[in-house]
Amino acid sequence: MDEVPCQWFALRATYNRSLKVQAALQAVGIRTFVPMRRVRRKIRGKERVLTMPAVGNLLFAFSTQRRLYEYILSEGDQSMTRFIWDRVSRLPLTVPDKQMEDFMRVCAEPSEDLVYVKTPDPKLFQGARVRVLRGALQGVEGRVVRIRKSRRVLVDLPGLLSVASTYVPVGDLQVISDD
Repeated sequence: MDEVPCQWFALRATYNRSLKVQAALQAVGIRTFVPMRRVRRKIRGKERVLTMPAVGNLLFAFSTQRRLYEYILSEGDQSMTRFIWDRVSRLPLTVPDKQMEDFMRVCAEPSEDLVYVKTPDPKLFQGARVRVLRGALQGVEGRVVRIRKSRRVLVDLPGLLSVASTYVPVGDLQVISDD
């Protein structure tokens, strides 16, 4: 019997419980990722920097479809987890490994300057396709965009979410062809 390869699946956690679902999936040995952002909040008169999910109900799991189905079915009527479906193919939405790795690397930057875009403006995708040559994001591929008067690399997960990195100098970028 052939082994089915693991893929990155996009999942929706009900009622902003993505961190709770992440912990439960990790407890059964499934690799997960929740995009996080840093925000400044005033708590009892003191300004604090908090790390919280960028999108309250979104998480990604690296597993087989069958194993995730088994997990979701094991939750029963109290299920907190749902697949996000591709409207064209009518299959659970998957993200290619390279795209997901680039997305996770950009999200992992310890910066409050990351920009998450849920419904991207078509103008954002008119920039050149590039690869970062140096720095913490070396090897990341995306599109050059200008957001908040700064040149950034936008990594897109079509139909889900995009994230724009912090400033990237033009000398650290290599234009690549659209594939």
